[in-house]
Amino acid sequence: MRYIALATDYDGTLAHHGTVEERSVQVLERVKASGRKLLLVTGRHLPDLKNVFPRIGLFDYVVVENGALLYCPATRETTLLCEPPPPAFLAELQRRKVPFETGRAIVSTWTPHQNEVLEAIRELALDLQVVFNKGAVMVLPSGVNKATGLHAALEELDLSFHNTVALGDAENDHAFLSAAECGVAVANAVPALLDRADVHTENRNGAGVTEIAEQLLRDDLAQYDDRLRRHSITLGTYRGPAADEDEPEKELRIHAQRNGILIAGPSASGKSTTVAGILEQLAEQKYQFCLIDPEGDYEYFAGALSFGTAKEKPDPEAINKALASPDRSVIVNLMALPVAERPEYFAALLPRILEWRTRTARPHWLVIDEAHHLLPISWTPAATTIPPALKGIMLITVHPEHVSPPILKFIDAAVVTGNSAPETLAAFAKAAGFRVPQTSEKPAETGQALVWFTNSPSATLVNVHASKAERRRHRRNYAEGELSPDQSFYFRGPDLKLNLRAQNLMTFLQIADGVDDETWLYHLGHSDYSHWFEAVIKDSDLARAAKAVEHNGKLSAAESRAKIKNAIESRYTAAV
Repeated sequence: MRYIALATDYDGTLAHHGTVEERSVQVLERVKASGRKLLLVTGRHLPDLKNVFPRIGLFDYVVVENGALLYCPATRETTLLCEPPPPAFLAELQRRKVPFETGRAIVSTWTPHQNEVLEAIRELALDLQVVFNKGAVMVLPSGVNKATGLHAALEELDLSFHNTVALGDAENDHAFLSAAECGVAVANAVPALLDRADVHTENRNGAGVTEIAEQLLRDDLAQYDDRLRRHSITLGTYRGPAADEDEPEKELRIHAQRNGILIAGPSASGKSTTVAGILEQLAEQKYQFCLIDPEGDYEYFAGALSFGTAKEKPDPEAINKALASPDRSVIVNLMALPVAERPEYFAALLPRILEWRTRTARPHWLVIDEAHHLLPISWTPAATTIPPALKGIMLITVHPEHVSPPILKFIDAAVVTGNSAPETLAAFAKAAGFRVPQTSEKPAETGQALVWFTNSPSATLVNVHASKAERRRHRRNYAEGELSPDQSFYFRGPDLKLNLRAQNLMTFLQIADGVDDETWLYHLGHSDYSHWFEAVIKDSDLARAAKAVEHNGKLSAAESRAKIKNAIESRYTAAV
């Protein structure tokens, strides 16, 4: 399952005029019976909610007072998530004769009293915020909202917001919907929320909740995957065969929890760079991954806990404990184990990882390096070990044809690096039982790869999404490194009298300052600068900036020099 938690607002969403239809209750009971968790997130006060909704025990956790108070129906325990309202503020509202109600933390009134409330906050210099919910006016400590309340409830359940769908209808639901992987606005929601939500229901109020709950049970909301780009992962960028050179590159993206990925290629072909770029995105998006690292290649990957060293075997119990936290990714270093024992260790660890998946839908990604060794052709999973659809898996290998075919069948996106990429793709396709894809191009250099979605007849040549650390290294290399003679820029002039080589951008600027205007304008008029920036430096933004200068016939040599110099320095000065 991708969505293991359903969180809903009460008034205007689950309830209509304060009442919840029996059909909505029944479908939520089915959602809970499927192994999922239910959360209710509302601006109401707890005693009031209990009075109007006796079935509150249906929910695993209830967030009331617009994110300020957490309630567990099973234990009847409450947890205040912020400070209570300042007595001086309540006294000032009374002095101003503003009608209000107080909860454990929230102060509630209604329009048009918001101006008096704001004046009281300003006069007392308090760190309070005003939140609107249609006609209601709520006052809370700054930073407290339904999103913070939702995160507190998910933390109690050891669940991730990436596995949560949230439903709402009003102004105070903006942060709430944004805090979930899939934010749903019911049909009667305010226009601003409808504009921002990932999904809209066809039905209003509780019928809208019922609609989403039934779709959740039917296909885990897979029909909405293409709408959820907020948390998708970029594999690389490409240009279509008929694309204009001025047209920006398109991104090739995957659904972060639905795909199985193969990263294949020989050593020094850019395979590790590709993997690092994906892992960095997973970490930035707060996806939890568990990386099995036989050779210790990822021991120091930032943001992940590493278990095992070159001398110490990784402790399965410690790994298990670490996976309990949704925000913690794990690297399992197998270097201390003899090579022959590593597949056996992994085979014993795998059921534990998949058990976590069953209960929490985490880790979101299982990454297996040296997959041809840990999952060789001879490896056949027990029927109870591997689920029918194993997604969120990344296999890294030099030899995909040596990986167990039952595992390869879970792969639906292959990223292959190196000059032999077409042959590697064909070997993978044959081993997995797929039709061999068509390939009209192949990677010519590091940083390029063939990407093939197994439901497509052909592969696409892309510039892979490198990690920030790798991009910084490349930027420094282009700025002050030593490009090869074939990659260098040559100032030759109209009569080819010169042969001044710029082996990097800093040298380019130095030579550009010294060459005569005729030579500078000659290359400018032939668009040589933008072509070098695009083809060699591989900086499309810099190339576009240079092209704008080249196509501006009104600039003098000095003016065009200054503009291109500024474009380079603004992008690369920090790299040196």
